Amino acid sequence: MESASDVLKRIFGTSQQSSMGADIVDQTQRLRNIEAATFSKPKQTRVIAVANQKGGVGKTTTTVNISAALASRGLSVLVIDMDPQGNASTALGVKHSPGEASVYDVIEARLTLDEVMQTCPDFPTLQVVPASIDLSGAELELADIQQRQFVLKEHLRSLLNEQSERFDFVFIDCPPSLGLLVLNSLCAAQEVLIPIQAEYYALEGLGQLLHTISLVQQSYNRQLQVSTMLVTMFDKRTLLSREVFEEIQKHYPKIVLKTTIPRAVKISEAPSFNQSIIAYDPKGAGSIAYLEAALEITNRQQKSAQHNRASKSNTDAQDTVSIELETAEGTQE
Repeated sequence: MESASDVLKRIFGTSQQSSMGADIVDQTQRLRNIEAATFSKPKQTRVIAVANQKGGVGKTTTTVNISAALASRGLSVLVIDMDPQGNASTALGVKHSPGEASVYDVIEARLTLDEVMQTCPDFPTLQVVPASIDLSGAELELADIQQRQFVLKEHLRSLLNEQSERFDFVFIDCPPSLGLLVLNSLCAAQEVLIPIQAEYYALEGLGQLLHTISLVQQSYNRQLQVSTMLVTMFDKRTLLSREVFEEIQKHYPKIVLKTTIPRAVKISEAPSFNQSIIAYDPKGAGSIAYLEAALEITNRQQKSAQHNRASKSNTDAQDTVSIELETAEGTQE
C-alpha cells in the first residue's frame, strides 16, 4: 500500500517544475519525523529571555510558539510576558485586560508569580504570567527601587524554589526596547534567544543588543549566555532570505539554529483566535518549523549545561556571546 508521500510523488513528480509537489512531500516527511522525535527534559529548569530591541522580527511569535511546541510534547513550560502590549498573553488565550492580575502586580510586590499565573487553555502544562498595558508604567516605578534590576529575578527564584513540580523551561518575552523591563528579564535569565528577521535591516541593531547583553554579563549576571539565534520570516524562494541566513550562519555558526521559520499566513492568523500556531494549525508548515526549532533547543541543553558549569569554575573562560561580540565588531569595522 502506498504511503502518503509516495502518492504525492506519483502525482506531482520530483522535477523542478513540480516544486509544489516537492514541498508537500518534504512537509509530510518533516511532520512524520517530528512526530517520532523525542523531546528530552532538561536536568534543571532553563530560563530563556527572548529579546530583540527591534520590533517586528517575530519575538513574541517565537516565544509563544516555541513554548507551545514544548508543552505539546509534554514538557512543563512557563511564559512570563514582560511586554506591556501583552501580545504573548493574547496568543496563549489568557486574561490580561487592564486591572487583571498580571506581572505588573508582581513587580509592584502586591502579588507573587504563582498568584497571577494562568493555564493556557490549549496545553495543560503551559502556564502564563500575563501582561497588560498597566505594565507600561513599571519603567518609571522601577527607577525608584533599590536593586531594581533584580526584581523579576527574585520573584522567579522564589517561584522555582517553592514549586512542587519544577518547570522544564521558563521563557520571558521581552519588550522591543533596552529599558528596565528588558534588564530585569536578562538578569533573571540564564540564556538569551534572539529572533532575527531574514532581512538586512534586522541585522543593524544586533551589535547593539549583543553589546547590551555583554554589559549585563559583566555587571549583573555572569551566567547569562546567548545560546540561540532563530531566523524568522524566511522565504526560501528569495535570494535575499538565503543570503541573510548564510550571513548569520557565517558570523554565528555555534548558536544559530538550522531551522528557519517561514513566512506563513496562518502564523499571523493564529493570535487573532487567541491561539499559538501549534494549536491553530498543528500539521501546517509553521507548526512543523516551530516544533523543529523547539527540538533543536532541547537537543542543545547538554551543551548549555556544560557551558554554565565551565563559566562558574573558570573565571577566564569566554562565554558564547563574548566570542560573537568580537566577531560582530570586526564585521562592522
